[in-house]
Amino acid sequence: MRPIGQLYVFEGPDAVGKSELSRLFSLDLMSKGVPTQLVAFPGNEEGTLGKLVYEIHHDPARVGLKDIAQASVQLLHIAAHVDLIERTIMPLLRAGTTVVLDRFWWSTEVYGLASGVPRKTLEAMVSVELAAWGGVRPTSIFLVTRKSPLRPEPNVLWERWKELYDEVAAEQHHNTVIARVENDGSLSAALDGIRAALNTPQEEDEGASAQLGLFQDGQEERRAPYSFSGLSPARPTIVYDTYWRFAAERQAIFFRRLQGLPPPWTSDPVLAEYKFTNAYRASDRVSQYLIREVVYRGDQAPEEIFFRTILFKLFNKIETWELLSRSLGQITYRDFELKAYDRVLSGAMSRKDRIYSAAYIMPSGSTTLGTTRKHRAHLKLLQRMMDDEVPLRIAAAPRMLDAFKILRSYPMMGDFLSYQYVTDLNYSDLTKFSEMEFVVPGPGAKAGMSKCFESLGGLSEADIIRVVTERQDREFGRLGLNFQSLWGRPLQLIDCQNLFCEVDKYSRVRHPEVSGGSQRTRIKQRFRADSRVINYFYPPKWGINRAVIG
Repeated sequence: MRPIGQLYVFEGPDAVGKSELSRLFSLDLMSKGVPTQLVAFPGNEEGTLGKLVYEIHHDPARVGLKDIAQASVQLLHIAAHVDLIERTIMPLLRAGTTVVLDRFWWSTEVYGLASGVPRKTLEAMVSVELAAWGGVRPTSIFLVTRKSPLRPEPNVLWERWKELYDEVAAEQHHNTVIARVENDGSLSAALDGIRAALNTPQEEDEGASAQLGLFQDGQEERRAPYSFSGLSPARPTIVYDTYWRFAAERQAIFFRRLQGLPPPWTSDPVLAEYKFTNAYRASDRVSQYLIREVVYRGDQAPEEIFFRTILFKLFNKIETWELLSRSLGQITYRDFELKAYDRVLSGAMSRKDRIYSAAYIMPSGSTTLGTTRKHRAHLKLLQRMMDDEVPLRIAAAPRMLDAFKILRSYPMMGDFLSYQYVTDLNYSDLTKFSEMEFVVPGPGAKAGMSKCFESLGGLSEADIIRVVTERQDREFGRLGLNFQSLWGRPLQLIDCQNLFCEVDKYSRVRHPEVSGGSQRTRIKQRFRADSRVINYFYPPKWGINRAVIG
């Protein structure tokens, strides 16, 4: 099977040398025997939509237009992009040809914002192009920069373009590898910088691809990542099929128990003996308690929702929440006194009660918060967030990633914890993000992926989770598995991330020969049926609660 071609993108404001660098880079690839095609957005070939859009943009009078709104201009660009993606780029990639693309959807956002088009309007436009790309992600995006333009440009506007490109790059660094190319010297020096970036291992940065590779003279290609529309170029192991079988059987167990069937609920000896979370994160006992008893029980003002949710998640333990409720009454930010909460929790610890769940490794106290006592530091952290009006800032965040960044900016809040917390907040009506927006793989998920794949093919762990999530129907069908979704809701990125973590544990027993680099060989927690009934309740905005009750 011929591998999918790679996709390299050159971006940057006008007059930075981007087009010339993309041309030279294409020639460089071809000189090394790589089948390569240079393509430019929106396209300027005779008889194409791109050519028409180019003329409308640069000389509307030539096609009989007196004036055109800026939002319409950008929408025309998106239409030209989609046309070029479907007619030219995707066929090239499927044929194994590497595509070097001059401009991307980034330009639509940058030039649209600079011309006053509302961000929400642009996001809606860009979503159409992203749908056309499907699962394809650039191998690398080269953001070309200069201290000054190569030709006369309005200085204020040019600086604004640069600033907006920096903003887009900061937002997108979770999704792809981005290399900044300084083009203030010679073009050959800039091209050398591109070669160096491609052949230098990159530190993994919150979901970006970890390695780039481009073969040089006398060298073999080293972990060169391809853009993907399928699972290629990642190379799955036997555990990859187990991943899907585990998901289907774990979900089947969920429904058998829900229907009131007597145990045993499975013939799988590993699932019968050991404890595993549900296929859907929101179906787990603690998440259900959070949604029903914490998020949707009480004042629905943004600050109250945020306060209750984060307070619960800091400890992530039902018994701790109920201890605070019994001792202090109804939990509200309005009546919050740090010393009172500290007194209750300190008393529990003096009795040797466990106040933290073992689900997450919570960081210990931080000296930046004036204490090294773990629970006291977390209370102070929550107080600081409330003082900084984080609830309102998150409620106003346009994207899940923006809300994640707000949480991530605080002490003790790492990438994975911030991602988990923003997911919990998103169960409420405080936010309305899609769980398909982005994902942060945790240590357990990475361990699971190391067993499911002998090589990720240069893709990042976040890329793998996304493509796996998007392929779920095909994979269940390929294996002949009848996966019963959550009343029509497919597995989301957060769910597939969790499933990788669970299959890491499951395969310790099912596939002991596949270590994946992990030294763990046992599953610690054994299954014990909990007699407490869960009245399942999901975020109302998902629209499935009527089916659950029925």
